[in-house]
Amino acid sequence: MTRHIRHAAAFCALLLVALLLNASRIQVVQAPAYDDNPANRRQSIARYGQPRGDILVGDRPVTGSKDTGEQLRYERTYANGPLYAPVTGFASQEYGTSFLEHAEDSTLSGTDPMLSPFPLWSDLTRAQNPGGDVITTLNAAAQQAAYRGLGTRTGAVAALEPATGRILALVSTPSYDPESLSGNGPSVTRSWLGLNEDPARPMLNRAVRQTYPPGSTFKVVTAAAALDAGVIRHVDRPTRSPDPYTLPGTTTPLRNAAQGCRNASLRVAFGRSCNTVFAKLGVDVGVTGMAATAQAFGFNDTGLRIPYPVSPSSFDTEVDRAQLALSSIGQYNTRATPLQMAMVSAAVANRGQLREPYLVERTTTNRGATVSTAGARPVRQAMLPSTAARLRELMRGVVEDGTGTNAAIPGATVGGKTGTAQHGIGNTGMPYAWFVSWAQAEDELEPRVAVAVVVEDAAAHRGHISGAGVAAPIARAVMAAVLGS
Repeated sequence: MTRHIRHAAAFCALLLVALLLNASRIQVVQAPAYDDNPANRRQSIARYGQPRGDILVGDRPVTGSKDTGEQLRYERTYANGPLYAPVTGFASQEYGTSFLEHAEDSTLSGTDPMLSPFPLWSDLTRAQNPGGDVITTLNAAAQQAAYRGLGTRTGAVAALEPATGRILALVSTPSYDPESLSGNGPSVTRSWLGLNEDPARPMLNRAVRQTYPPGSTFKVVTAAAALDAGVIRHVDRPTRSPDPYTLPGTTTPLRNAAQGCRNASLRVAFGRSCNTVFAKLGVDVGVTGMAATAQAFGFNDTGLRIPYPVSPSSFDTEVDRAQLALSSIGQYNTRATPLQMAMVSAAVANRGQLREPYLVERTTTNRGATVSTAGARPVRQAMLPSTAARLRELMRGVVEDGTGTNAAIPGATVGGKTGTAQHGIGNTGMPYAWFVSWAQAEDELEPRVAVAVVVEDAAAHRGHISGAGVAAPIARAVMAAVLGS
């Protein structure tokens, strides 16, 4: 009898061990699979069961959380949603997240282990931390000035602090209110469909996700390449450039909108935006030299993140000499985001050094303790310091005596370059109006802001569209807002 009891006890012990092993297998080994199963709503219930952390501009949150009392309890709210949409993106219970809401989701949702004072204990207990906050680099006054300046036009503005790479403004119009996508009801579905079907594409972040032909603003890059390569040794000497200039290997003449471009010096050609001079300079520098300079400014960089990805700006490295000539005046296959062109202007302002742009200053816990900071950003020499000094001089001339006088700010030193980029089949599309610039207060040693503005649909007669008339006043407003902050 005793033997049978021992056998039964051993069998029960074996069953208990098997039960514990199976429970461990489910809780440890198979837990990720159950967590990721679409039928498991516990993750979603937990995710929206507490307020989301906030995104701040300065010391003011531009996001919030609303208690709906439903199973997915908290929905995202936005203050001045259309103004900050290109920065915050959306956080939707139905359609996920985008931009900073996506890139910083682990902080905002509270899933980042660094938010817990005891990360290992939180992992073991699967406890959820309160959402942390994300403090941006934005200057609220500059952001508002850019948004007001664009108004009902389609376009974008990017502004940087040259010495650090901090993004001071990032605006895209037309915009939308991210709060319309926050919940999961029928109205959210209608908003999503309406925004995606809108031909104006309000959800497109034109400042970092749309590339344009940069037109004459790219001549800053071409001038830098020519000066660095020694093709130009003195900005006031003739460049031996014909007008018109026959594209190499073709019978196609390239002409100028301005007069007095034949054999013009670099100073005159820069001020009058002579296509013939810069096309020939690009050919004289060569594909290798032009590509190296463009890439030093950030073109062809597929890894740029701010922290969300930026569409790469492009300079074609496999072109013949005629195509190189057109590429060197910002046409053919040359494409740039507004952020990229702000980087070009910032490098000129910062003695040729280019700081990688960034949008997040630091992240904190919900109690304000710092979790992470941006730290020092990588720097590269986009051009020689002497070249940058010459370009600053040339850009100052454009604003003081040339086509960019609409960007002048009393009591400040401003440099700029206008651009009118052709596009479409046979250049039949409405030209894009560009302006890139930098500004320095009279009592400061270095420029404090660099700006790029592009306007797609300038409300003017085609022949009157220009960066000087349309984009320069917007840049001036942004620069004045930064200098006045």
